[in-house]
Amino acid sequence: MSPSAVVVADPRQLTTTNGYPTTAASGKTVVANQIKAAAVTTALALDPNPVSNDDVGNPAQHKYGRYRNPSLYVTPDHDVRVEESPIPPPSPTEVLIHVRATGICGSDLHLWHRGAIGPLTVDHAHILGHEASGVVLETGSAVGHLKPGDRVAIEPQLPCHTCFLCTSGKYNLCESVRFLGVCNGGTIRRFMTHEARYCHKIPDAMTFVQGALLEPLSVNLHAIRQCGGSVSIGKPVLICGAGPIGLIALASVRASGAWPIVITDIEESRLDFARKFVPGVKTYLVRQQHQQPSKTALECAEEIRLLFGCSGTRDVERGIPEENEYNAPSTVMECTGIESSVITAAYACRRSGIVMVIGVGRSLMDRLPFMHLSLAEIQLRFMNRYNDTWPAGINALSDKHVLDLDALVTHKFPLERATEAMKLCADRSQSSIKVMIVDDQEILP
Repeated sequence: MSPSAVVVADPRQLTTTNGYPTTAASGKTVVANQIKAAAVTTALALDPNPVSNDDVGNPAQHKYGRYRNPSLYVTPDHDVRVEESPIPPPSPTEVLIHVRATGICGSDLHLWHRGAIGPLTVDHAHILGHEASGVVLETGSAVGHLKPGDRVAIEPQLPCHTCFLCTSGKYNLCESVRFLGVCNGGTIRRFMTHEARYCHKIPDAMTFVQGALLEPLSVNLHAIRQCGGSVSIGKPVLICGAGPIGLIALASVRASGAWPIVITDIEESRLDFARKFVPGVKTYLVRQQHQQPSKTALECAEEIRLLFGCSGTRDVERGIPEENEYNAPSTVMECTGIESSVITAAYACRRSGIVMVIGVGRSLMDRLPFMHLSLAEIQLRFMNRYNDTWPAGINALSDKHVLDLDALVTHKFPLERATEAMKLCADRSQSSIKVMIVDDQEILP
């Protein structure tokens, strides 16, 4: 493979939950020099202190400079590499953090391969990563609730705190939000500063890898909350997609008491993992269009409904009802972002049920069955990131009494080998689920 070629990852990994829609990939090889990302002023407007190209490779000028600050940069020419970056001093409201663990997200791969997420483009070198935890090293003068040595999980969004959405508690919808690793420097580095109010203490018994898993868990906690109580004890749930977000959704809805649960995917290996991860879950293998025999989204939906105990008497096109409609899933968690999967979710859902779209793979989807959704009063709901979810996530992961997500972490790489971690994520043959970049460097004052 030529140096300018990159492997586009699994389409599940390229859907986004960070607020900007992406285009799902096909798993084909893409030549980087053929991808031209148009620069937009939005990215720089949202980033008041962007990492400039001049910063790449500069030595870290700081009291901790002797430890260096290796950082994973993505560049406009679709390169990822580990270079030095400065260690910034914390502002009065910030803390300086030694980042101990960061999980690689599909959006990191997308910024690398496609050079953009929605309106934001990689028009200057910046640092990737947003699923992170670490240790506080220094605190700003106005920070009172944290001290050096505190172990924290990082909530990676920075809203304005002044708009009507922020003041009403929906700060995840702030239009001026800055998000780590997208339009602000990310977490795949040794040292970084972050607003103290978005650093959440984690207990000593919680590992830093578990602390980093709080970010994708928060996506699911917010999605379940957006379902308005439809995910609860004894209620049937369908999950579309067994990538990291789908598997965390599987664990989360099971912890909520939902049952029976069915999860779908295009890869049997992911479904094998799901059956071990949550014993008793039923699985459905979705055949892709190039596989034979391929099935339509409606045909897939009918077969999925049989797993829930429906009789199969329904004929959507002829208006013939299902005898056991009540057995159909009352909630569908759509985690793929693929249009055909969203259509399957719509047809599989029980009448008067909810389809919660977690992953968004395309800006426009023009084949959704709106007449069916309307006549069945199926609610198509959406979510954007999260708000006020870290406390609940910390409680759920503490001591593994409610959730145990450790099995999702299939690979760990030291910070200095972060580029290898990215390449492994992009290689579907490696069957990775969640890849963590960890830094065990001992930092002395």
